[in-house]
Amino acid sequence: MACLAGSGVDLAIEWLAAMEKKLISIAKIEIAHAGKYLVQLAKHWSHRFPDLTWNETRANIPFPTGQCVITSKENVLVIALTVPDEETASRLENVVAEHLKRFAFRESLEVVWQRA
Repeated sequence: MACLAGSGVDLAIEWLAAMEKKLISIAKIEIAHAGKYLVQLAKHWSHRFPDLTWNETRANIPFPTGQCVITSKENVLVIALTVPDEETASRLENVVAEHLKRFAFRESLEVVWQRA
């Protein structure tokens, strides 16, 4: 699995969480066709969340309970959730992971979340 630890993205996310006193939950998933699944998730939620923005490598999904940023690079999908508390984190982690598993049903994938 590709590791993005220590990257500018990780540092920026940690800084934002500290400034806003929010919880960050990140999953880094190795998956073939990562960009395809990013687009599928974005298109799926774009009907429900009109402020959602996306392209082939990044999606910003403004859920009512928290922010979700999905990025893809080669065969790695990174999902970062910014939420107010543990309960919301668990709920949103499950929602996002289950949707990804539904779209990627042919893939053998494990979604492991790490809290910052």
